Amino acid sequence: QVLLEESGGGLVQPGGSLRLSCAASGRTFSIRAMGWFRQAPGKEREFVAVISRSNSNTYSADSVKGRFTISADNAKNTVYLQMNSLKPEDTAVYYCAAGGGFTTIPRVYDYWGQGTQVTVSS
Repeated sequence: QVLLEESGGGLVQPGGSLRLSCAASGRTFSIRAMGWFRQAPGKEREFVAVISRSNSNTYSADSVKGRFTISADNAKNTVYLQMNSLKPEDTAVYYCAAGGGFTTIPRVYDYWGQGTQVTVSS
């Protein structure tokens, strides 16, 4: 079993920045990739970014490329999402996920955090 705990959400003005963190504990040796997803009210869960634990390859959704950066500290079993130039449409609950594949597909991930709210508003 793997437990994921997110932190770092909050309220920020348009154009501002936030950094989300996700700490993994438990059977972390089974994790091959960690990702971030988000879900806005009334919408489906949406892929944001993913990072491979073996080679640190990353991939991000077009909607966040150039603004969001995913990174990881494997020694701390922690993944980060640096979010810059935030827009109101980035408002959502952000979820951390961990699993056995480098993928954008939510159902492939085995473990999920509880989510952290990000609100972008003036």
